[in-house]
Amino acid sequence: MRLGIVTVAGLAIAPALASCPYARDAGTEVDRSATLHAHLPRDAILSKSTTSAASPTPSTAGGKKGLLLMNRIAPGASELYIANADGTNERPLLKDPGYEYHAEFSPDGEWISFTSERDGDGNSDIWRVRPDGSDLQPIVTSPAVEDSVVISPNGTLAAYGSTANNYIANIWVKDLETGAEWNITDTPANRPDEDMMRGHFRPAWSPDGNWLAFSSDRNTRWNGHGNLTYLGLNGWEHTQELGIYVIRPDGSDLRRVVNRTGHCLGSPKWSPDGKRLIFYEMTRNGTWHAHRPELVAAANSTIVSIGIDGNDRRTEVDGRGVKAFPQYVTNSTIGYYLKGGVKEGIYLTNGTYFNTTIRSPSWSSDGKHIVYEKVDWSIRPLFKELYSWDSDWDYRFTDVFPQLSSDDRVALTERQLGNSSIATFDLEDREVSLLYKPNDTSLLDTSLIQEGLAGAYSPSWSPDGEWVVFGVGAWFEARDWRGAWIVRSTANSSRIDVLTSSNLWINGTKDLNTGFPSFSHDGKKVVYRVWGADTAKYGDATDIGLRIIDVETRKITQLTSGWDNLPYFSPDGELIVFTRKISSTNYEVCTIRPDGTDLRILTSSGANDAHAVWRQDGKIMWSSGMYGFQYECPLYDETFQPYGQIMIMDSDGSNKRALTNSIWEDSMPLFLPKDGF
Repeated sequence: MRLGIVTVAGLAIAPALASCPYARDAGTEVDRSATLHAHLPRDAILSKSTTSAASPTPSTAGGKKGLLLMNRIAPGASELYIANADGTNERPLLKDPGYEYHAEFSPDGEWISFTSERDGDGNSDIWRVRPDGSDLQPIVTSPAVEDSVVISPNGTLAAYGSTANNYIANIWVKDLETGAEWNITDTPANRPDEDMMRGHFRPAWSPDGNWLAFSSDRNTRWNGHGNLTYLGLNGWEHTQELGIYVIRPDGSDLRRVVNRTGHCLGSPKWSPDGKRLIFYEMTRNGTWHAHRPELVAAANSTIVSIGIDGNDRRTEVDGRGVKAFPQYVTNSTIGYYLKGGVKEGIYLTNGTYFNTTIRSPSWSSDGKHIVYEKVDWSIRPLFKELYSWDSDWDYRFTDVFPQLSSDDRVALTERQLGNSSIATFDLEDREVSLLYKPNDTSLLDTSLIQEGLAGAYSPSWSPDGEWVVFGVGAWFEARDWRGAWIVRSTANSSRIDVLTSSNLWINGTKDLNTGFPSFSHDGKKVVYRVWGADTAKYGDATDIGLRIIDVETRKITQLTSGWDNLPYFSPDGELIVFTRKISSTNYEVCTIRPDGTDLRILTSSGANDAHAVWRQDGKIMWSSGMYGFQYECPLYDETFQPYGQIMIMDSDGSNKRALTNSIWEDSMPLFLPKDGF
C-alpha cells in the first residue's frame, strides 16, 4: 500500500481528553499463558548515554520505514524563569530556551539543574546552568526519562530520577567529576516487589551530603478512584500512595521514614540543620483530584514535617487547597505553592504571598531567589515532530482515535474547538474536513460537549473506505445516566445512519449507552460496547459487555457480558481485541473470536493495560501503566493517567516491547508505513 508521508503544516488538532475503558468482567475461564510483564527484556534503547544528546538514528540506509502517529497529553510549552524571592525582577533563565521544567538550585547557589526536552518532544534529559544563564551543560542525556536532578552540597554528585535499563523510575547518582553513574534503589538489596508499584521520585540531599530523601510508592497496590461499584472503584485511572524514604548515596541503609496508609506523602526536603523532613500529604483519592482541572480547586493537602527518625510529626500548614513543593526557605520560614483556584500562587509562612500561575518552585539556599517554570497548554499541530524511540520510525503528533482507510485517509476525533467532531484528512492533499459535528445533532445535549463528557468519537473505516462508523453521545461517568448511539456516515457525509437505539437520558430505563464501534474485515458487522444505567451498581450481565450488529439486518448479538470496552476487529477478522476490567483494581488487554470463543487475557500487570488497537500487520498496540508513574501523580496537570506508555506485542501476547518512554501520557498509536513493516 502506498502512503503519501508528508509534513502537515498549520493544522492543529487538540490533544483530546482520552476516553477511558469503563465496561465489566464476566468471570470467564481464560487462557493466561501470555508472557508476563515481569519477564519483559530490558530494551537496548534505554541504556545510559551521557556524552551527548542521544537521538536514535535510522537503521536502514534508505532512511525511516515511515511515521508513527501518537497522542500526547502534556503542556505545549514550558520555560524556566528566575526571580527575587518576592517575585520581583522575573526574567527567563536560559538564553536559548527549549522545553524545560523541574529546576533546582544547588546548595552553594552556583548552579541551577533542570530537566529539558531540547533533544526532542517527550525525551527528558537533565542539564545544569549558572543562575545568570551561562555555561549550559548536559548532565545525563539518554532515550530514558531523566528528571528531578539535584546537585550535592559539595558539588561533586548529582542525584536524579531515571527509567534507564528497566523503564521503572529509580533514583540514580552520577559523579560529576568521573562520569560514573549508579542506580541506588533497584539493587538486589533494595529492589521492591515487582508485582506492586515501585517508583522512586524527587530526591533531595541532606545538608551534610550523607543522605538522600525521596518519595516512593514501592510495595503499594494499584488502585483507582471514585465511588464503589460491584467491581471496585469506578474510576479506572490509578491513584498513588507515596511514603518518604532516606538512603545513602552509595545505595546503603535504605529505610522508610514515614508513610500513612491511604495517603500520599511527597516531595521531601530537609531542614537546614538536617534534623527534619518537610513534605506534602493528601489522601490517596486526592491524588486524582490534584491533576484534574475540574477538581483541583476543591482538593486539599497539608504541609507536614517530621523528625528524621520518624518521630515528632508536626502539621506546618493546614487548610484548603493543594499545597505542593514545600521547602525550608529559612530556619523558621517555609515556602510552598498553592495549586489551583483563585488563590493560586507562592506562599511563605511569614505571610508573603503573590498570585501567580507557575510550577515547581525552588528557592536558593540563602532564600533570596526562586526558580520555576511557566507552562501553557497550546496545542501541538498535527504531525508535529516528537522524539522517536524506535530508530526505524519518525514519531509525530496526532489527535485521538486515528484510523487509516484502505485508500490512505485518516479519520480521528477532533477536539481543537472543543466539540469532539469526527474529522478526516487525505495523506496526499492534507486537507482536514469535518465528517460529523455532534453539536449539529439531536442525539445529545450539547452542554455535555463543553464539559468534555460527550461528543463523536472512535471512528472506524469500512474496508472499502466508503463508510465511517463512530459513537455519538456521553462517555466517562455521564454514561451512567446519558445515552450514546452507534452512527455510520458515508465518507463524503452524504448519508448518515443511526445503527443502535438509545435515549438522551437512560437512568430509570433499560436503554443502553452504546459506543466505541469497529467495522469487521468484510464491512458487514460492527462490534461495540454497551453500558446500562445501573451497570456500575449491580453488574447486570444484560446491560454490559460487547455486542455485534449486522449492518444490513440490524440484528444484534451479545458477545460478552463483562466490564469490557474499546473493541477492534483484527485486520483479518479472526479476532477482536478489547479492554476488560478483570479485578477490582485493574484492566487488561484481551482477545476473543467473533463467535465468542477463545477468550484470552494477553497482559498481566497489576496496572492498567488498555486502548488496544491493531497494527496493519496484525500486531497489537496499547497503552500500559505497567512501568508505573514516572513522577509524583499530584504534581501533574490536565491529564488522566500520566503513566501511560505505548506498547506493542504479537496477537498472542508474546514479544512485548515499549514504543515510548516519556514522563507524559502517551497513547493512540497509528503506523503509516512507506512500504511495509
